Amino acid sequence: MEEIQVETGQGAARVDLTEPAGPPALLLVLTHGSAGGVEAPDLLAVREAALGLGAVVARVTQPFRLAGRRAPGSAARQDEAWTQIVAGLRRDRYPGLPLVQGGRSNGARVACRTAGALGADSVVALAFPLHPPGRPERSRAEELRGAGVDVLVVNGDRDPFGVPDQADAARLVVLAGESHDLRKDPGRVGEIVAEWLRDRLHGRRSDRLG
Repeated sequence: MEEIQVETGQGAARVDLTEPAGPPALLLVLTHGSAGGVEAPDLLAVREAALGLGAVVARVTQPFRLAGRRAPGSAARQDEAWTQIVAGLRRDRYPGLPLVQGGRSNGARVACRTAGALGADSVVALAFPLHPPGRPERSRAEELRGAGVDVLVVNGDRDPFGVPDQADAARLVVLAGESHDLRKDPGRVGEIVAEWLRDRLHGRRSDRLG
């Protein structure tokens, strides 16, 4: 694993970069929630599953977390930093690789909001926080619908932040007994994401052959 420090307009970020054993097939960029980090069990499980498919996995610690803050700040500032980080990886390290971006909770929101601008193939949204706890009227479903690309959503059925509707995403998987942290069976989360990535790669190969 390689650790990279990246300067953005919102401060320094860190990228933990892991490459597969063979030639890379895609770039998967993941990030954390508001109060968490890139060592979250579901993110680590996704990393391991994606490496097995030939993905380069970049886990991004956003500037606000690297600075020790729990509040992420405005969406515009988060999106600015994220766009600079991901665009830099594609330009300087992995030009030409298809991009899948995602994250958990607040990180999933960032990935959805920036997917179109960054030319992502798709988004992986883990524990997407549909609304603040107890405030279903403050729905964030529009961020899913507005991603402009296919979105995989993996949520637990006991998530106090709510569960999106099937119509809000290309694929919705609701895991029984899981809450917002998706800690009960992170390996299952990895399997679901690997299946999604495998389908994306297969579709790209079919397009080339066609």
